[in-house]
Amino acid sequence: MTELSLAQKAALTSGGDTWHTTAVEGVVRALTLSDGPHGLRKQEAGADALGLHHSVPATCFPPAVALGSSWDPLLAHRVGAAVAREACALGVDVVLGPGVNIKRSPLCGRNFEYFSEDPHHTGVLGAAVVNGIQSLGVGASLKHFAVNNQETDRMRVSADVDERTLREIYLAAFEHIVREAKPYTVMCSYNRINGLYASQNHWLLTEVLREEWGFDGLVVSDWGAVNDRVAALEAGLDLEMPPTGTDEEIVEAVRSGRLAEAVLDTAAGRVLELARRVAARPVFDGWDHDAHHELAREAARAGAVLLKNDGDVLPLTGDGRFCVIGELARTPRYQGSGSSHVVPTRLDDAWSALGRPEFAAGYRLDGEADAGLAGEAVALAARSEVALLFLGLPDAAESEGFDRTTLDLPAVQLALLPAVAGVCERVVVVLANGGVVSVAEWRDSAAAILEGWLPGQAGGAALADLLLGTHSPSGRLTETIPLRLADVPSHLHFPGGDGHVVYGEGRYVGYRHYDTLDVEVAYPFGHGLTYSRFAYSDLRVEELGGNEWRVAATVTNTGERFAHEVAQLYVGVSGDRPRHELRGFAKVGLEPGASEPVRFALTGRDLAFWSVSREAWQIDAGEFTVEIGASSRDIRLSARLTTPGDGYVPALDRMSTLGEWLAHPVGGPLLRGLMRGPGVPDLEKAGPELLGLALGVPLIKFRTFGLGLTAEAVDGLVAAARTTP
Repeated sequence: MTELSLAQKAALTSGGDTWHTTAVEGVVRALTLSDGPHGLRKQEAGADALGLHHSVPATCFPPAVALGSSWDPLLAHRVGAAVAREACALGVDVVLGPGVNIKRSPLCGRNFEYFSEDPHHTGVLGAAVVNGIQSLGVGASLKHFAVNNQETDRMRVSADVDERTLREIYLAAFEHIVREAKPYTVMCSYNRINGLYASQNHWLLTEVLREEWGFDGLVVSDWGAVNDRVAALEAGLDLEMPPTGTDEEIVEAVRSGRLAEAVLDTAAGRVLELARRVAARPVFDGWDHDAHHELAREAARAGAVLLKNDGDVLPLTGDGRFCVIGELARTPRYQGSGSSHVVPTRLDDAWSALGRPEFAAGYRLDGEADAGLAGEAVALAARSEVALLFLGLPDAAESEGFDRTTLDLPAVQLALLPAVAGVCERVVVVLANGGVVSVAEWRDSAAAILEGWLPGQAGGAALADLLLGTHSPSGRLTETIPLRLADVPSHLHFPGGDGHVVYGEGRYVGYRHYDTLDVEVAYPFGHGLTYSRFAYSDLRVEELGGNEWRVAATVTNTGERFAHEVAQLYVGVSGDRPRHELRGFAKVGLEPGASEPVRFALTGRDLAFWSVSREAWQIDAGEFTVEIGASSRDIRLSARLTTPGDGYVPALDRMSTLGEWLAHPVGGPLLRGLMRGPGVPDLEKAGPELLGLALGVPLIKFRTFGLGLTAEAVDGLVAAARTTP
């Protein structure tokens, strides 16, 4: 850093403009950053700072809501690599994605950019995307770190969440991706965490991210997330984007001693290191537009979830007369709004892909009632054997920047469905939405429901592939669909108010809540139908020692056509824990009658919980359950195993309870020996009511009850317990 002036080092830690880092002549070029979780949004030269819809055309792949529903990390890697190839062609050094925040509430306006309500699933898919992007030397930017689970007041709100919940739910995916995929950059979020802005959170950006997880890349702010550059640099944030013209403030802070120059050197050095990492990325003249469009089509097919298929109405048979109803079939909604909006290279619509059968718009996308359109749709349905009814949320319903207030479809669409179902017995609903929508009040009117999510630019053709049976649906839900909004565990707390949102549901997010309390849901986490059937058999668990196991089972296609199954591994541990938690999954494609083994590895971390008092992951000795199934509520195989734990023995002190003393391998015998002495009653021989009361009393408190247990005796026990091997 000696060759750089103080002013140059300060400039390196702030952008040169909205989408570029600062260049230093003879030292480093300006790096180009671009939005791009599911496709690039590189701004045209001279475009305005936001320019959300005026970017260079690029392939619009399915957003994370659909890609995540594929449960296919190999596919996610391929999509990431394709985005990287386009980045190389467009001169982009860092792709700002993927987003891996947990879907705490189905109302979050940005849920279409996130993978799942589960951190294990999110971590695996997110790591695959990062590895794909970085396979060509393009940097990924893991975001939004951390606890950015709503859009309401996102730039100021304090996410108030306990550390155990943070560690087990909201940081876990980030940790997995940082350790396994080593992203070049991590993007900090806007919000505060327990009162402190993420951009100024030393515990988050330095102690956890770097010192615990070993992150060696660059921390960049979300655009406009820095409120105090000096505090941010001290906390571990390296690059402010976009620039705020405050470089002189940094220079003055160093000169006055308010900021150590070594801190500035470290941040500027990380910018230079990022430039070195991306220097080797290739430069392409372009990319194969057709091949990338086909990959987008494959990803859209893989992510669509068949929720219901009564009477095997799907796939459509060649001799059946079907019609298409719904403006969304002709004017597709294929991605969300906001900073991830991609200008596609082309766009498929489902009506055209289906061969343009008889069509009726049925409703207006602006939500205004139109009796004429509805009447035309009902008349068309009345003369059709099958009505394909395309429903969903319009662009204005969900976007970055605001949250939804309801799970309902637009009223004009909800009114159209029963009218169509009243004249046509075989109605197939095809959904287009970025966050889950309520289905409980209308699903009985539909023979089949195909959740297409936001499927990207090739989604129309992909949906046609599934409806016509060219391919079998293979997506699975990554988010529980509740019966009612009131059933959502965060409902009473989301989105908060007065500058705070309390994560009162704790670790019980999504299926962890519904399954633990046996709350009825519309469709459970992991659910998804195919055009075939699968059987599970031959569960095998091999203990390897050291809290490691190998788990395997066999999946067999018992149906009549090729299809994919997603075998899901859940682990249940007793105590103050969710009923079970996802710890592995495997997607297999099988011909009729074929079988294939699915294999999983379990480690102690899969059984561990975050101990706040110990400030570490802890494994308690005892039994746990291994379950393999087709969803969180369709468990096919299970086994009970034991773990010796991690051998941790907590230290005892005066305030440890009688129950803790008696259960302690060292303190228990010492205390029992004292109880057998003169003048000290043996409380273990007391009646169950008295013993139950006594077990929760700190040992030192017994000195006040006239039981002969003195402070000196307690202190002697503590000393003996700490010195006895």
